[in-house]
Amino acid sequence: MSRKLDEIAASLADKGDDAQRLELVQRARRFKRSWVEMAEALVHVRATRAYERWGYADLYAYCQAELQIRKGTVDKLTGSFVALRAHAPEVLQRDGVAQPIPTVDAVDYFAQALRATRDGDGDAEAEPQHPPGVIAELRSAVFDDNENVVSLRRRFNPVLHPKPEGAGEVEALDKTRAAARRLENLLSECPGVTKKRVAEVQAALDHLQEDLDALVSRARDRTRSVA
Repeated sequence: MSRKLDEIAASLADKGDDAQRLELVQRARRFKRSWVEMAEALVHVRATRAYERWGYADLYAYCQAELQIRKGTVDKLTGSFVALRAHAPEVLQRDGVAQPIPTVDAVDYFAQALRATRDGDGDAEAEPQHPPGVIAELRSAVFDDNENVVSLRRRFNPVLHPKPEGAGEVEALDKTRAAARRLENLLSECPGVTKKRVAEVQAALDHLQEDLDALVSRARDRTRSVA
């Protein structure tokens, strides 16, 4: 990707093309160092529809062809920047060195929590459905403590994305079934084990699979009834 962006930047510079257009490519080259800078530029391009004067039908087509940034990444960047600007504008003044900037994944996690609004309109500035204390705690974890997204998921997923009652039981049973299938597949490849012993274990595994299938079916029925 870097080589392609270098080629595009050189071509635009040689042609003396639109300065804003060249700046976007240069920002894409610095993307990993400063996602906020890239995201801010993309939000501005989207708002002004600058991509149209560059010959593109929409922002996604422009980003894919000229910045080598896919649609999913465009949405993550722009959505995260809008949430950042609305809920933690002071972060935009940080230098990224002495004052660290949260990762785009962490801010995206925060933005997704905000998008889960009561009316489901996806407005980053709307009041979320989660308890205010949880959102405030999440905001502090992202913007004050600079927690990474793995830590955020471990800490907040049980509250923001709770599993339905019984889901843990189904998950545990599914893992047990998978382990039993793996053991069954390995039996024939295990040297030194007699055919008689293999047959005995195979029979026991067959009964275990039947029991597990019945348990999983009942657990899923209970989960659906609760939901």
